[in-house]
Amino acid sequence: MTKGQKYLEFLTGLFLISFAFNLFLAPYNFAAGGISGLALMIHQCFSINESLFIFIMNVILLFLSYLLLGKKATRNTIVGSLLFPIFIEITSHITSFIQLENLEYLVIAFLGGLLSGIGYGLIFKSGFTSGGTDILNQIIEKYFHIPISISILIIDGAITLLAGYIFGIQTMVYSMIALFFLSSFSNKKTLGIGENKNLYIYTLKYNEIKYYLHNELKIDSTDFEIIKGYSNENSHLILTVIKTKDYYRIKQEIEQIDSNVFITVTDAYQIINQNIAINMQ
Repeated sequence: MTKGQKYLEFLTGLFLISFAFNLFLAPYNFAAGGISGLALMIHQCFSINESLFIFIMNVILLFLSYLLLGKKATRNTIVGSLLFPIFIEITSHITSFIQLENLEYLVIAFLGGLLSGIGYGLIFKSGFTSGGTDILNQIIEKYFHIPISISILIIDGAITLLAGYIFGIQTMVYSMIALFFLSSFSNKKTLGIGENKNLYIYTLKYNEIKYYLHNELKIDSTDFEIIKGYSNENSHLILTVIKTKDYYRIKQEIEQIDSNVFITVTDAYQIINQNIAINMQ
C-alpha cells in the first residue's frame, strides 16, 4: 500500500464514521459507545456542541497518551484525534439534504453500525486510529493489566447503559444494536472476521523481529525449529497473536525490519491467555 492509498483509506474512514454519526446515530440519540456516544449525552444535558466536546476530550486523551503510553504510541493517534471532530462538524448538516423519516429504527441502527464499522475498519487498516476511547483502552491495559477486549466491553457498555438512563430503554437497545454491527463490520473490514490474528513469521532477521515483538510491542511469541522443504536447512518460525485492528501497522513495521519477511495470517478464534494487547512505550 502506497502512502497515498494509506491516507486515502484513512480520510475515507473518517468521512464514513462522521457521515454515519450525523445521519444515522446523532438524530436518534443512538449512543453506540465511544467519545461520540458520550458527546450525544453531554449535548442532551448541557447543550454543548458534539464536535467541540469530541475535540476537547481527544486533546485531553492525547495528552494522557503522551504521558502514560509514550511518544510512539501517540504518534499515529494525533491526526485522527484532531481531524475526527472537524469531519463531524463538516457533516453535521447532512440531515438537511437526506431525510430518513420512512425508515424503521432497526434499519437506521443497522446502517449506522454498518457504515461506522466499515469506516473504523478503513482507519485501522491504514495504521491510524480516531483517538478517543482507543487511548483509554491502551492505558487501562498497560496500568491495570485488563485485556483491551475487556476494557472495550466495559467502557462502551457503560456509555450505552448511561444512554439508557438519559434517553430511555428503547434508545439504549437500538444503541446496542448499532454498537454490535459497528464492532462486527469493523473487524471484518480490517482483516477477516476474528478479533485476534495468529501471525506465523519466517524471517532471516530472526533476532531483530523478536526484539521488536518483545521490547517494542510488549507481546510474547512462540518459536519453532523448522526444516525448509526445498533446501532441508534448519531454520526458525515465530508465532505471535495480535489484535486484528493492529495487523496492518505491525505488518508494515515488520516489513521495515525485513523487506523479504514471509508472514502467514490466520484467525485466532479463542485466546486462553489474554496477554496479547499492544502496549508500546
